[in-house]
Amino acid sequence: MTRPLYYDSTLFTFTGTVTHAQGQEVALDATALYPDAGGQAADTGTLRWDGGEARVTGSRRDKTSGLIWHTLDGAAPPVGDTVRGEVDADRRWRHMQRHSAEHLLAQAFVQVNPVFEVVAVNMNAPECTIDLNGDPAESHVRAAEQLLREMLGRGDLTLDTPVVPEQDLPRHPLRRQSKVRGDTRLVIYRQADGTPFDVSACGGTHVPRASMAAPVVILRTERIKGGVTRVTFMAGEEAGTYLSGVYADARRLAQGFSVPVERLPERVEALTAERAALAAQLDALHATLARTQRDSTPAETHGTVRLRVVTLTDPAGLQAALTDLQPGEVVTAVTETGRVGIGSAHPDVNAGTLLRAALTESGGKGGGRPELAQGSTPDVPAFTRAVRASLMPA
Repeated sequence: MTRPLYYDSTLFTFTGTVTHAQGQEVALDATALYPDAGGQAADTGTLRWDGGEARVTGSRRDKTSGLIWHTLDGAAPPVGDTVRGEVDADRRWRHMQRHSAEHLLAQAFVQVNPVFEVVAVNMNAPECTIDLNGDPAESHVRAAEQLLREMLGRGDLTLDTPVVPEQDLPRHPLRRQSKVRGDTRLVIYRQADGTPFDVSACGGTHVPRASMAAPVVILRTERIKGGVTRVTFMAGEEAGTYLSGVYADARRLAQGFSVPVERLPERVEALTAERAALAAQLDALHATLARTQRDSTPAETHGTVRLRVVTLTDPAGLQAALTDLQPGEVVTAVTETGRVGIGSAHPDVNAGTLLRAALTESGGKGGGRPELAQGSTPDVPAFTRAVRASLMPA
């Protein structure tokens, strides 16, 4: 069994003895390198011994033996050798901030509504996630974020990590039931008067003061299955870097629009409305052009059917060319891109049936209703020939 030294989150150097070796993995009698567990990614670092050293690229715990195996990027030291270990401090620090923020944010959601219980977490990347029961609305998300911001701003939440016997666990206000049997390590963030803000059974690494995990920013939420919502957040220095980047981008946009950053949403809304108005005008112009091209195309007589075969300059006007037809009229509209359609105001001509038949002849696909049908074909001339042939009197 490997003795974990990482419960002291500030311990970044240690010594240990190699007890097992297999391939490029070694297990030590004691280690400060945290294994991949509890939603927190493993530490990386370096092991050094007389005559060699190797990078530690990952760690895992064998639940059966209690051994923590370290994966090395080179040859392993012999069993029995003493090694000097060093934890990558920057990576550990980021993991401590993420994990602490996860506890604190989960507690904030519980205080907003106890139904918002955590069912899963992931802190393996800067964008971390907690999955919550209860389907929180946007108002709940913002309330939890605001509550946590206020708690972190006070700066008085400090870490306490007692190990308590299993029979004493009911005396502690655990946020969720512990799955650990026997003596259990608790992670408690206490307020200045000693009152716990959050209590969780956890073997992870955490910052000694909750304010060191600030800022904690919720980026987005999404429903992933019935009743479960995934909350994506960032914490600590990673969140600060992200927010700085977002602000820099917003400032550049604001300068381009000649407005201060705080008025950027207003300017974007105005531009969005302007774009929608222009798009509507453009659609109207496409429709007018298409109908003008249609109406200026001479009609062909096929029995009782007046057929117009019009080639449009822009596919955007296709539907307009096929609607608002004169009684008894059938219009076939084609484009250079292969988009085609048929509109029918003749009681004996089913646009959908006629289109499908012509597309079969020209190798295309499509369909529609008796009055309007659209599709595409790689052979526009064959399509128009097929339409004319179908309308020829028997």
